Amino acid sequence: MGATSLNSCPARIVFVRTAEGKQKIKPTLIPTNIDKAMSAPVVAILGYDVQFFSKMGQLFPHKEVAPMFAGNAVLAETTAFRNGTLQGAYLMFAARALGLDCGPMSGFDNNAIDEAFFSGTTIKSNFLCCLGHGNPEKIFQRLPRLAFEEACELA
Repeated sequence: MGATSLNSCPARIVFVRTAEGKQKIKPTLIPTNIDKAMSAPVVAILGYDVQFFSKMGQLFPHKEVAPMFAGNAVLAETTAFRNGTLQGAYLMFAARALGLDCGPMSGFDNNAIDEAFFSGTTIKSNFLCCLGHGNPEKIFQRLPRLAFEEACELA
């Protein structure tokens, strides 16, 4: 039920659960993320389809909006990235509601992930998210957040 603009739903997710799949991920990771990803029961690869608009007739049937994106690669990429990121956040909220721990990470080589998992498609990787029950001794406690006044402005 998480909203995306024009119900675009550009997220595409690969849930990597096998040792073989994790071995494809391993060489793409920065060193500090290797143990986290290899020990997680599932590593979700959150991607977005830059050709998401090909599904708009199904997802937004009351108005033809696909041509707006088909003729504008920058708008399509921006829309796909933004809304795919939202969908990734919705996934993490849902996982946490089910009692799972989430370890989102950006420390990987996007091009290598794309080649290993999305070759020959119009999907690009955005971020990874480890899912499962983490070791309480290794999970970071919640770090400080900015106060409302530091991050927001009322106009």
